[in-house]
Amino acid sequence: MASQHSSRKVVYAALAGNLLIAVTKFAAAAWTGSSAMLSEGVHSLVDTGNELLLLYGLRRASRPPDPAHPFGYGREIYFWTFIVALLVFALGAGVSFYEGVVHMRDPSPVEDPTVNYVVLALSFVFESGSWWVAMKEFRRAKGSLGYFQAVKESKDPTTFTVLFEDSAALIGLTIAFIGISAAHYLEKPELDGLASIGIGLVLALTALMLARETKGLLIGEAAHPDVQRSILAIAQADPAVERANGVMTVHLGPQQVVAALSADFADDCQATPRFTR
Repeated sequence: MASQHSSRKVVYAALAGNLLIAVTKFAAAAWTGSSAMLSEGVHSLVDTGNELLLLYGLRRASRPPDPAHPFGYGREIYFWTFIVALLVFALGAGVSFYEGVVHMRDPSPVEDPTVNYVVLALSFVFESGSWWVAMKEFRRAKGSLGYFQAVKESKDPTTFTVLFEDSAALIGLTIAFIGISAAHYLEKPELDGLASIGIGLVLALTALMLARETKGLLIGEAAHPDVQRSILAIAQADPAVERANGVMTVHLGPQQVVAALSADFADDCQATPRFTR
């Protein structure tokens, strides 16, 4: 329950920040005509929808087992995280690519770039706050593991999904700032469209990384070796067990593991049936 509470806190922080930022970016894009700012607005809007999907997945995954799903619904969070990766690629990256190509083919100068600079600065502050919340939770969860190893071994995709999204957002804001500034000072409006394509590339790479990590969780990953050793130690400590030979595990959710144990029992061990009404 503590892990799920931490995941929800990270997602809520990102949701609040992205919703405010998306509205501000769209207003700035409409005022100035900036392609990069419009791409950033779409990026933040997609991220807002993604956070809602993650919250929905967390709620669905917390449902108790029933006759149709005797092991519960823990993998729902993996499914919805994979959908998030697809949306980042299809909507975020796709719209950014399209907008960038259109703007480069038919460039128009950015009007009143000061508005864009103010919006980008505010967005950077808000995104940094959300990114810091996600990073704190990720550091707490990863322990002594390295960052890449922690992502690879993590069984809770919500925290690193928000961290990836926020990192991509900060990189995208930097690209947008460079593109808008270059387009204005060099009087080359097509550079604004080029920045939009750059944002699309960042989003596409982020989506591919998320999809790769989530796919393994969705099809089933074994529990961490330490968890497997603990299961064997518990079985070996039972007086009825002569030897715990091995264990096969699979994660059904961040905090749900199914284990199949191979063990040799004592010859005089008897299975006592229990009947309940």
